[in-house]
Amino acid sequence: MTQFSSVRVFVACRLPPECRALFSERFDARFNERGRTLTADELIAESAGAEVLVLTATDRLDAAAIARLSPEIRIVATYSVGHEHIDVAAARARGLTVLFTPDVLSDACADTAFLLMLGAARRALESSDLVRSGTWTGWTPLQLLGRDVHGARLGIIGMGRIGRAIAKRARGFDMPVHYHNRSRLPPEAENGARFHPTLDGLLAESDFLCVACPASPETRHLIDAARIAQLPQGAIIVNIARGEVVDDRALIPALESGRIFAAGLDVFENEPNIAPAYRTLPNVFALPHIGSSTLETRIAMARLLVDGIDASLAGQPVPNRLV
Repeated sequence: MTQFSSVRVFVACRLPPECRALFSERFDARFNERGRTLTADELIAESAGAEVLVLTATDRLDAAAIARLSPEIRIVATYSVGHEHIDVAAARARGLTVLFTPDVLSDACADTAFLLMLGAARRALESSDLVRSGTWTGWTPLQLLGRDVHGARLGIIGMGRIGRAIAKRARGFDMPVHYHNRSRLPPEAENGARFHPTLDGLLAESDFLCVACPASPETRHLIDAARIAQLPQGAIIVNIARGEVVDDRALIPALESGRIFAAGLDVFENEPNIAPAYRTLPNVFALPHIGSSTLETRIAMARLLVDGIDASLAGQPVPNRLV
């Protein structure tokens, strides 16, 4: 028995067994057993009577849904660092505590960003297909020429936790790091990275452009045709943030023409119903939103929420409290 073992928690998202165990050990936890994302009506119905609702980025909790939540619910905990799927203002107005999972997934996402850079620059998709298809006829000096990652200039949009973790890895590749952020970091946090007060100033210095900023109305289609035109010829675009930050109608033609050498994409607008061209273009190295998908990270995310729920119920400070 734990201090809050009688607290009723409904976990709407599907989790690894190790993560489910963390909730079951600490609380009176129930789980979504349908094997899929719940509809809004199902989410409302199945969370009835719970005091804590745990969901994730695929569970939309807009103002209408918040108004329909069981009155017993005091805490909403999202198993994600992104929180655009929750109407935070409506949650605040209702007096809900909202928790999220910052920090613990930054390193896994930064690792994935480098997988995207390397995969796009070194034409990993085409290379793998050549081997798997049995059509590889042997080495030649012209075979699948890619681009160097080491020594190339890296531009990062969004120098938060994930952006700084990416910059840390870039130093191991001898990449000069440039960044654009809402505000400049302190010198010790910059660690040699060069700040650009405007996005336009960053673009001209970016052989690789890595999108690592949050999704918001201000960042929707931030990377559009005009911005792509300011990148060096043959630049590589990587998106580890949210799909809607990059305008598909601008990126796809740039990839088709060769204006952009390649793209490494872990996120897409309207995923999983992505633009068909991303499935066929050979210079798109695409992953199915796996940025934080390691078992260690998934467990750390669950533990952060469990500890945050405990602290909130005990009236203690909650480092991962959003509202």
